[in-house]
Amino acid sequence: QVQLVESGGGLVQPGGSLRLSCAASGSISSIYYMGWYRQAPGKQRELVAGINSINGGRTDYADSVRGRFTISRDNAKNTVFLQMNNLKPEDTAVYVCKASSAGDPDMDYWGKGTLVTVSS
Repeated sequence: QVQLVESGGGLVQPGGSLRLSCAASGSISSIYYMGWYRQAPGKQRELVAGINSINGGRTDYADSVRGRFTISRDNAKNTVFLQMNNLKPEDTAVYVCKASSAGDPDMDYWGKGTLVTVSS
């Protein structure tokens, strides 16, 4: 089992920045991928950014956030961060952390999410 706790959401003006954190606990040694997803009202959940624990820490980004958002990890703290710069109103959503864990079968674990609101 893996537990995920997100933090760092809040209200920010357009053009502002926020940094989200996702702290993992439990069977963290089996985690091979962590990602941030978001879901806006009336829309489907979408991948924002992901980072692999293997493959040299390869990262993936949605086209809509590439160049503005950066995903990173602190292995010592078992935490993944999402630095969000130049935020836009369309970035408003609940941001949820996901961890993929190797096993038989592989499992996905989700946090409860943190709300990001971009508004003037």
